[in-house]
Amino acid sequence: MKKNNILEDSVRLSLEQYLSDLGDTDPSDMYEMVIRCVERPILEVAMERAHQNQSKAAQMLGMTRNTLRKKLIFHKLISLD
Repeated sequence: MKKNNILEDSVRLSLEQYLSDLGDTDPSDMYEMVIRCVERPILEVAMERAHQNQSKAAQMLGMTRNTLRKKLIFHKLISLD
């Protein structure tokens, strides 16, 4: 028996709605779109949970602090200062 994954189900439903809204238009760059849409909230939640401690958030996310920092800058969640 497959265990329901609420997050996976939510993404699936959102993608089905997105494709439905497109109608006859073919989607493009869907993978990149989804990653960008999901990555920002993941970073925000991890940083909130880690009380803005990048080292702790990086550990939580399973990435290096440098990778986290690059992603935070890319999403404009921190500045280069």
